[in-house]
Amino acid sequence: MPAPVLVFDLDGTLVDTAPDLLASLNAVLEARSLGPIPMEGLNQLVGQGARVMLQRGFDMAGEHLDPAEMEILFNAFIEHYSQNIAVASRPFPGVEAALDRFAEAGWKLAVCTNKLEGLARRLLEELDMTARFSTIVGGDTFARPKPDAMPILGAIDRSGGSPARALMVGDSVTDIDAARAARIPVVAVDFGYTPVPVSELGPDRIISSFDALWPAVQDLASATPA
Repeated sequence: MPAPVLVFDLDGTLVDTAPDLLASLNAVLEARSLGPIPMEGLNQLVGQGARVMLQRGFDMAGEHLDPAEMEILFNAFIEHYSQNIAVASRPFPGVEAALDRFAEAGWKLAVCTNKLEGLARRLLEELDMTARFSTIVGGDTFARPKPDAMPILGAIDRSGGSPARALMVGDSVTDIDAARAARIPVVAVDFGYTPVPVSELGPDRIISSFDALWPAVQDLASATPA
């Protein structure tokens, strides 16, 4: 029987990346003489990759973004972010202890994010977290990103697992919809980056800290047919 697999979103779930993401977005906006977006605006921006974040950022700054400029600005954002990816980004409280507990219990751990795979790997390497995960899947790893089921199912497969013994942990509608598409249970954290409270999105369980992840997953695993 394959080991159970726990698939995690990255930004807003495992790691508080908000300060560095916003700093890079604001650097792009500043280069266009646009005012910065405050931290409280971040929940409106993230979850669907850098291009969507840029588009929404320009919308919030009141500036039309010509699609022809997207690749230039995208490259500028990626360059700045790559060089400043872990200046202030840190794992959320309790993450490392929770990962240790699941690993010791025989769970395979995977990351499935809409961040570019190379950036996800760089961030986790900077935070000395890479070795904790059996696989790291980004928004460009497969043909379609979340909320499609493909990257979650791919992460499970690469971990040597089965969807019948897998769960997702995320912070937004993108993660919840992707888990539903993959037909696996989903635990939502309520401290992540989402414009809509996760309580309104219908996850199977909601947690407010990583201390609550183990009982939530055990409860769901026991209720899921093998």
